[in-house]
Amino acid sequence: MLFNRRWLPLNALRAFEAVGQFLSFTAGAQALHVSQSALSRHVISLESLLGRQLLERRPNGLALTEAGAALLPVVNKAFDRLEQALNTIHAGGQSTRSLRVHMPPSLLNQMAMPILRDFRQEFPDILIDVSSSSVTGLPLQDLDLAVVYDRPASDDRVTDLLWMVRVTPVCSPSLWETCREASLAEFIGNNELLHVKLDREPRGMLWAAFARQYGLTANTQRGLAFDTSISAIAYAMAGGGVALADVDMFAAELADGRLVAPFAEVFEDGFGYYLKCHAEDLSDPVIALFRSWMIQRFSQPRPRPVGPERLG
Repeated sequence: MLFNRRWLPLNALRAFEAVGQFLSFTAGAQALHVSQSALSRHVISLESLLGRQLLERRPNGLALTEAGAALLPVVNKAFDRLEQALNTIHAGGQSTRSLRVHMPPSLLNQMAMPILRDFRQEFPDILIDVSSSSVTGLPLQDLDLAVVYDRPASDDRVTDLLWMVRVTPVCSPSLWETCREASLAEFIGNNELLHVKLDREPRGMLWAAFARQYGLTANTQRGLAFDTSISAIAYAMAGGGVALADVDMFAAELADGRLVAPFAEVFEDGFGYYLKCHAEDLSDPVIALFRSWMIQRFSQPRPRPVGPERLG
């Protein structure tokens, strides 16, 4: 059986969207203001029509099956587009389009704020809902576009590299004053190391990779671990230890002296920031516009790494 738009089970799809969003028949029924039994009947009828189970009924709740996980974001997006188009027409043609965008916290605070501000000033009719979390890779929620921090990886999304991360050891000027004559090995070995936690990776992974790159022997597990780069760098600027800073993301702090990068060693740690969206969404002019805007803004020439000279 092939489906076409004349026979789309819209009520059943709405029921599945509500249940899939909350993973609860009770919460889904409350959201749609219908009875739980009616919602359940709609979902069962959709599963019967598809010949595939969409929800797995477990003792501790519901879970999406593989088929359900594939269908839910498509249904979400389709109803979102319908809602936006109807609201636009109802408002007399004035667009009220909203983009759902995800960015990692450090990127959002250090680099993306002026980009979002400039985009809103040029396109005030496009609303932007920004979410942020410190996950490595794609977040779980359904989005129009996401900037992710990750290693290079292929999936079913259109992926644009914004930039590869380059890191160098940094600290506060006051900490550097206490160890001006130290070699790189002594500098790392004698000071507290600051880490950024990465999903499914040991806490000292980035420092261990840096040490291997430059032939250093050090205990890279010691020190403090933070959820975000911006927190680790804030602690370093307060004199609390040595962090690996992205020389592009923290260029302003290095340029104005709040951070010191005393050594020439700069390391590409294999991670980068990638802009991701679904291929079918590129036909949406608003998504295509925001994607082009982001690529253009991040394609500017990158500054040379800051501060390889030994200060003083």
